[in-house]
Amino acid sequence: MQKSIHFISIGGSAMHNLAISLQQYGHIVTGSDDELYEPSRSRLEQQGILPAKAGWFPEKITMELSAVIVGMHARKDNPELLKAQQMGIPVFSYPEYVYEQSKQKQRVVIAGSHGKTTITSIIIHVLAYHNQSFDYLVGAQPDGFATMARLTADAPIIIIEGDEYASSPIDSQPKFLHYNPHIALISGLAWDHVNFYPTWDEYVSQFEHLAEAMPKAGILIFDESDDMLDIIGQKERTDITKVPYNVHPSTIVNGQTFLITKQNAPVPVRIFGEHNMKNIAGAMTVLDYIGITEKQFYEAIPAFKGNEFRLEKMAQRDNRILFRDLAHSPSTVRATTNAVEKQYPESRLLAIVELHTPDSLSNEFLSQYKGTLDSADMSAVYLDALALSTRQNDPVTTSDVIDAFGRSDLHVLSSPDELRTFILEQCSKTDLTLMMSSASFGGLDITSLFNNLS
Repeated sequence: MQKSIHFISIGGSAMHNLAISLQQYGHIVTGSDDELYEPSRSRLEQQGILPAKAGWFPEKITMELSAVIVGMHARKDNPELLKAQQMGIPVFSYPEYVYEQSKQKQRVVIAGSHGKTTITSIIIHVLAYHNQSFDYLVGAQPDGFATMARLTADAPIIIIEGDEYASSPIDSQPKFLHYNPHIALISGLAWDHVNFYPTWDEYVSQFEHLAEAMPKAGILIFDESDDMLDIIGQKERTDITKVPYNVHPSTIVNGQTFLITKQNAPVPVRIFGEHNMKNIAGAMTVLDYIGITEKQFYEAIPAFKGNEFRLEKMAQRDNRILFRDLAHSPSTVRATTNAVEKQYPESRLLAIVELHTPDSLSNEFLSQYKGTLDSADMSAVYLDALALSTRQNDPVTTSDVIDAFGRSDLHVLSSPDELRTFILEQCSKTDLTLMMSSASFGGLDITSLFNNLS
């Protein structure tokens, strides 16, 4: 049945993808936002649902609406939200709405501090490869898929990347607690979100709540190499099946990773690093419980390209390679740097990480980065100048950063021009350049810069 659905803060990553998915499925979709950036602006425009003007317009809220979905960018006093509440129109956060529309489906939720996007993407890649019917919600644009979300009435199963952040401005509950999964995977825990969860115990408790809230006959899959997660996973729970996983055996030959299998020949894969071998093992475990055999998995996985900016090869010039990764938290910086070094042990590696989030620029948290760049031959930290300017009460200095990372030879850079000069000077001395950030390095076009190196 066709529904009219309005999105408050439609420009968000998950929000605009869900809006597009619902519109493509035949619903009438409208939305508002006070700021719209790429790629959401262009994608909404292509689908004919880009708001005509930026801002909030209470007149868009009418009794013709079946539902209003509110995103985290909105505030509690948003005029559209207030009007919807006054009129009694059903208001949902997007995880609440996804659950409401998938109550009759088998729900699989992928959670954890890291790896959840890759694990979710591997699962939906394998399902699509074997022409299975499924819905999904994932935090990056998967290769071969038109959107980051699909929500239909007919698919019997939905694969959801579930995070531990607040659901909406009026609902502080972590998103993944709304999904009530039949199968849940937790990939690993790292206290990388001190701005949301001030203490380690408070952070870990969210994942304990996820495990405790699973329905009877649920399946809890977890990384047994993670000490804290192993404690959560092994805790006695009535009628819950506990399934640990670990690193998938692999070998590296001339920069190419192969999965070592029990019965088949080695299977080449395009992603690499110990963390990705864990991601593969986790995805494989989930798929086994939803009817995909080992043979089917090994047939499909060689074609998986990974996600954009997840240890992605951006450019190659002669024997020099540029990688880009969204890593910026201590655990992901360490894992990504180690992965590249082990994949190319004979090559010289330059690793550069950008610190721009409130927690990463906190003197209290900086010590978590100690040793994370040790496997690189040369390393640098780029400090976002705008982010630094907001920290007048807790300024971060160059010496603070060098002391925190524990490398006396660490270069600390604070402007795009300084970063450009550094890359031009150092790239000729290295074989591999690894850029790690969830931001943009001050807008510097690193790929073009790399391609134009002499």
